[in-house]
Amino acid sequence: MGVMPVNRLLISMSLPMMISMLVQALYNVVDSVFVSYISEDALAAVGLAFPAQNLMISVAVGTGVGINALLSKSLGEKNYETANRTAVNGIFLAFCSWVAFAVLGGFFARTFMELQTPVASIADYGTTYLSIVAVASVGMMFQICFERLLQSTGKTIFTMISQATGAIINIIMDPLLIFGVGPFPKMGIAGAAWATVLGQIVGALLGLYCNLRMNPEISISFRGFRPNGAIIGKIYSVGVPSIIMSSIGSVMTFGMNKILGAFNSTAVAVFSAYFKLESFIFMPVFGLNNGIVPIIAYNYGARKPERISRTVKLGVLYALAIMAVGVALFWLVPRQLLGIFNASDYMLEIGVPALRVISLSFLFAAFGIVTSSVCQALGNGVLSLMVSVLRQLVLILPAAWVLGHVFGLSAVWLAFPFAEIFSFLLSMVFMAYMFRTIIRPMAKPQ
Repeated sequence: MGVMPVNRLLISMSLPMMISMLVQALYNVVDSVFVSYISEDALAAVGLAFPAQNLMISVAVGTGVGINALLSKSLGEKNYETANRTAVNGIFLAFCSWVAFAVLGGFFARTFMELQTPVASIADYGTTYLSIVAVASVGMMFQICFERLLQSTGKTIFTMISQATGAIINIIMDPLLIFGVGPFPKMGIAGAAWATVLGQIVGALLGLYCNLRMNPEISISFRGFRPNGAIIGKIYSVGVPSIIMSSIGSVMTFGMNKILGAFNSTAVAVFSAYFKLESFIFMPVFGLNNGIVPIIAYNYGARKPERISRTVKLGVLYALAIMAVGVALFWLVPRQLLGIFNASDYMLEIGVPALRVISLSFLFAAFGIVTSSVCQALGNGVLSLMVSVLRQLVLILPAAWVLGHVFGLSAVWLAFPFAEIFSFLLSMVFMAYMFRTIIRPMAKPQ
């Protein structure tokens, strides 16, 4: 990570992650596609369960970002003992996260659903789905943790294999368990949840195997293990802002579901379908970020500012290119995209303009996402947190509520580009600050 040409390094590290995240997005969409054939209420229920599911993912990924940044920095400094201790403490944190969400999901899934909808059938569907994915979230927590360990040492090809295997199992099991094909029982929406869980568990086991056999840069051993407060503190100094930043997305989604639910359940189903489709565009950019973070963190530890600058510039260009493709798709074929989810005429009437309006925010979001990864890799996750709070809480929800009450449902979607433009401007300020205070000064003699 310190000597390979930056463009080749970024592509070699990011491309496997981008492919694996595209597969991840595919199985999220496939989940919802099969669920939509149960009923529109079932699709809406999955959308209402998404904020809680996203919170679990946020904790796992945010913790992984902290592990990734500290481990990569330690390797850049040739501090192998700290790198190994970071790995085992990270696995311990994944276990603790699973226990917490298993308890919360087991006892409060129905309460969470009833807070969002008075429709009994939607609440029933959502409770069934959410309780399963929360109580059995052990696979997700460990899969993401093991993937981040592999990413920290540049072994992204094994991350791709782990994610893709879990996703393919999910895609195969979805129709078998939802509709009861062959010897499998017909489980309905519970089958979608169990298919997801099974894929995650297999992905976690494969990730563990790859770390033990294919990742010689770190050594995983729990012999005489005790949680290390200093290392956990460093992991969460970067990870907590990332967790909060991603969790804010859960709050935003919860709030948008409440705002849209005041109109009708079809609007909630449209928003659910949008999030699944959006993941096809955003997941590759997040995969790109997963390649950016360890490269910047390593070269930050090795004090190579020119490689950091090159990584940032290439990251922004690639993110913009991906987002441009997304905008084109959402404008040219929105009816076909929504048709994947068995959309009714009324769902198309609401959804087509919604996709077109929201996609106007994509290009602005590209710069903000890369800025967030730069801040995290350089140990300034609080700055990216500020951008996320501004965009998703301070701007989107109030704007959506006002626009909906004044102009109706069709105006709610304008809140997304409105918020993204402001966050883009703030991201430019923060990126300039990172270069002025951290990156450029590294070129001077110590």
